[in-house]
Amino acid sequence: MNKENFDVIVIGGGPSGLMASVSAAEHGAKVLLLDKGSKLGRKLAISGGGRCNVTNRADVEEIIKHIPGNGRFMYSPFSVFNNEDIISFFENLGIELKEEDRGRMFPVNDKAITVVRTLLERIDSLKVDVRTNTEVADVLYHDDRVEGVKLKNGEYITATNVIIAVGGKSVPHTGSTGDGYPWAKKAGHTVTDLYPTEVPITCNDKLIKDKTLQGLSLRDIELSVIDPKKKKGIVTHDGDMIFTHFGISGPAALRCSQYVVKARKKHKGKDVPLEVNLFPDKRGNDVIEDIDRFLKSEPKKAVKNALNGWVPDRMLTALFELSGVDPQLTQANVSKENIRDLANLAQHFPLSANGTLSIEKAFVTGGGVSVKEVQPKRMESKFKHGLFFCGEVLDLHGYTGGYNITVAFSTGYTAGRAAAMNLWEE
Repeated sequence: MNKENFDVIVIGGGPSGLMASVSAAEHGAKVLLLDKGSKLGRKLAISGGGRCNVTNRADVEEIIKHIPGNGRFMYSPFSVFNNEDIISFFENLGIELKEEDRGRMFPVNDKAITVVRTLLERIDSLKVDVRTNTEVADVLYHDDRVEGVKLKNGEYITATNVIIAVGGKSVPHTGSTGDGYPWAKKAGHTVTDLYPTEVPITCNDKLIKDKTLQGLSLRDIELSVIDPKKKKGIVTHDGDMIFTHFGISGPAALRCSQYVVKARKKHKGKDVPLEVNLFPDKRGNDVIEDIDRFLKSEPKKAVKNALNGWVPDRMLTALFELSGVDPQLTQANVSKENIRDLANLAQHFPLSANGTLSIEKAFVTGGGVSVKEVQPKRMESKFKHGLFFCGEVLDLHGYTGGYNITVAFSTGYTAGRAAAMNLWEE
């Protein structure tokens, strides 16, 4: 090995790696940050639609509810560095934040690049050695501890602490291509099955295939995933949704996607029923009364015209098509059964999910390095002293809305701090 030596090597310049580098350096470590790409913070720069949803202001219990992938593990990292600490961290660096719907926190100027630049300036001020376009070939271990890394160019760099922060397999153009899993396995760690989460859902319904609904956005609906065998709801999420040329997307669909993946796996690839409720805040009778009121106010008009404004036009066309109700009928010729059918469909609009887009198209990777094999208050491996994991490489995932980035920053900070603390304990 060469003579170059660092206290802590951080592999990966995404949200968790940047925060780990800051944290380790703030706690007195000599830090080297390696990234195989040409730019640091690429995933951060595109997060929140380019606005960077830095965290969520909900209380810790609520945040953990929004991390369906092993959320309870996060109690310990949050005891070290939680969402309020993230807010203080950025505000102390001069980034003013604002709270939007559902507790999402954004920079006031709506520019993710400001967050990236500020983190990079902090890293620079802490004298972290940064090397981009530098690919790690292997993480080196000796007996039960870390020794350093070997680079693709054949160079060896020694360190008593290595933090793996290379992400999962989603959004690969930002550098997340699953590099960390072989290094974890080599150290004896279990890597649980990988699958796409927070990903658009594909459907094979006629209304999707013929593009009748393509581009139609629905606001404040509820989307439910139904068990194919028991015909009972698995999960329901509220929010907005959009029909695409292949299925559905938008926040409600993204949140339901992992349950579609799991249900298809459980039922050997069977299509998974979905239901859209256009009026989640109303009971069935209320929707019937609404339709009745629309029709009575325009008794001479065809029902499709009388119901103008009740739901979006193309959705109305779809409701007529599925219910078999003739849209040209006038109020006098519309039966109570017709009204009941339309109301029922409006609250139980059926779709059939035949999968999701690929893990590469997902916002988040499900699965990863098993959290059972990681010390939660330190993010350190239970098998190799000085080996740390943080961010999406772990079997941890949340819904969109600032939860995944909160996990990344929290676990990154916790790992960096613990890696620096190792130096004083040895």
